[in-house]
Amino acid sequence: MITKMKLLVVICVVLLIHFCFVNAEPSLSVDGKVLVLDESNFESAISSFDHILVDFYAPWCGHCKRLSPELDAAAPVLAALKNPIVIAKVDADKFTRLAKKYDVDAYPTILLFNHGIPTEYHGPRKAELLVRYLKKFAASDVSILDSDSAVNKFVEEAGTFFPVYIGFGLDSSTIEKLAIKYKKNAWFSVAKDFSEDLMVSYDFDKVPALVSLNPKYNERNTFYGPFEGEFLEDFVKQNLIPLAVPVSHKTLKLLEGDDRKIVLTIVEDEDEERSRELVKLLKAAASANRDLIFGYVGVKQREEFAEKFDIGTKLPKMVIWDKSDDYLSVVGSESIEGEDQATLITKFVEGYREGRTIKKTVSGPSLMKFIHGSFDIRMVYFLVFIVAVVMLIQNINKGDDEQHRIPNQDPVRHASSVSEVENKEYKAGYKQD
Repeated sequence: MITKMKLLVVICVVLLIHFCFVNAEPSLSVDGKVLVLDESNFESAISSFDHILVDFYAPWCGHCKRLSPELDAAAPVLAALKNPIVIAKVDADKFTRLAKKYDVDAYPTILLFNHGIPTEYHGPRKAELLVRYLKKFAASDVSILDSDSAVNKFVEEAGTFFPVYIGFGLDSSTIEKLAIKYKKNAWFSVAKDFSEDLMVSYDFDKVPALVSLNPKYNERNTFYGPFEGEFLEDFVKQNLIPLAVPVSHKTLKLLEGDDRKIVLTIVEDEDEERSRELVKLLKAAASANRDLIFGYVGVKQREEFAEKFDIGTKLPKMVIWDKSDDYLSVVGSESIEGEDQATLITKFVEGYREGRTIKKTVSGPSLMKFIHGSFDIRMVYFLVFIVAVVMLIQNINKGDDEQHRIPNQDPVRHASSVSEVENKEYKAGYKQD
């Protein structure tokens, strides 16, 4: 009996040592350095830190090599925040199971984990801007501003990456749920004490008021209520994007959660003066039709995307698109080329609302591939392999053809002649690889 008890005690001690030491995960700390993660500590890392930015890289990737020193520089600054943000990296080329789990198919892929929930990072990659961009995720859901200077400082430090919402005379609880829901897309705050001068500066004349600022596009809007339900959320959603949205991978990803249809205008070149003037007209139309999103794209800037909407029609042209592989053309408004484009835009919208439309399908591959802006790196390897095989076959066939053309040529003499010619060309050009 005693022997059995001793044996049981020994087994318990061994198990205790095993769980405490053998299975113990390496400790993770916020020390201002980029954490190196692998399959043994990844899950522990994303559960240990509220905010962690993970760079999935490949050692051979040029973009990854350029990004690495920027992350090294940003790491200590972000670690020093009141609510630290940790930067980590994973060799996705080595730890393929981790890469597959998080759908990593291009390098670098950067994921921001907020309380364990991943979001793909599409922000700036220079250290200083990266820090400014990420600070929002460690900030309070709703910042409380208690003076004019606090309001101005908040707006200045927010920068131009995200829209800013300031509730003047509002209680933080009024917008708290929306602030949590849209935290990855905007800054939220309430101002408690402010002067009439500040009201003039931010262009509102009574309280309570919710002011939205989009510094990047120099846009401002004010909402006076009702501050409840869908009315409040509609105002927040509508002002997350500019009145006229330039099409890009980032903006299309942002629009995924918006169920409004897109009035898409296709121009030859976004940077032309006449296109910039057209964008001003689109903003005016968007302001009067907030149930629609007005976007634009230049063929010169994004031909791959624009050509899917039959750019054979005289540009600029407008279509109605719901982010699927179908779109609507308005009969009689295939093009808005003309002197009075404001009237043509109004006519197009009216035609859509009256149902004078024709359903069409985009040409080429699915637009969802463009929206997500990613591709499978394995497909690249496969295509490179196919090209290499084709080139090898062509070279073999070319060699056979040469032999058929000069059957009586002395092979040794021919090889010597070719070698002499190549040596002369090399010396003459002094080429090096």
